[in-house]
Amino acid sequence: MLEVHDLHVAYGAVQALRGVSLEAGAGSITAVLGANGAGKTTLLRAISGLVRPRAGSVRLEGEELNGVPVEEVVRRGVGHVPEGRGIIQELSVEENLRLGGLWRSDRADRRRALVEVFELFPVLAERRRRPAASLSGGERQMLAIGRALVGRPRLLLLDEPSLGLAPLVTARIMALLRELTQRHRLAVVLVEQNARSALSIADVAVVLNLGQVAVADAAAVVAADSDLRHHYLGF
Repeated sequence: MLEVHDLHVAYGAVQALRGVSLEAGAGSITAVLGANGAGKTTLLRAISGLVRPRAGSVRLEGEELNGVPVEEVVRRGVGHVPEGRGIIQELSVEENLRLGGLWRSDRADRRRALVEVFELFPVLAERRRRPAASLSGGERQMLAIGRALVGRPRLLLLDEPSLGLAPLVTARIMALLRELTQRHRLAVVLVEQNARSALSIADVAVVLNLGQVAVADAAAVVAADSDLRHHYLGF
């Protein structure tokens, strides 16, 4: 589904990504791990078109995304849930969700997508008329993910979905990510500081260090390698 090849991104003189390559298949979760400043968020922003790479390519089902306007990247099937969730607190839960599909012309399918999100996250259905500001941290994360799903993405990029959440809520979010990936055959790229949780649901793990790929292997292999975990992931 997703092919990233030899990606280079810089902010002025600072090289944020240096030759990063990875692949993500449909129905699978690729966890991108590493310390703060490793380049994880920059990688997602480069894939979704929010930053322009200096070199390299990003392909979705064989189509090049580099240089494509952000709104067109979304139309081609990329959903991006940024760190901090980015919901509009003054709007209701349902209004936030509807925003995720406004660009789509098929109104009937937009309604179906909304129903599917409410089935996946029943708590959002219960609170559909409430302002987003009234939701808990975990519910806001569900809302951010649901809003991306209303756009019918083929590739879902998630940046720190467990940030600031209690362990039990994090476990619930991770289980839901596994479920929706299998249900919708999405390709998911998951950036996480909580490496232990990410590895528990991921199929593949890519560890970044100073903007480069230090390790790329099956998530189970990375989780079992205590030396690697201690060196790069801190547990």
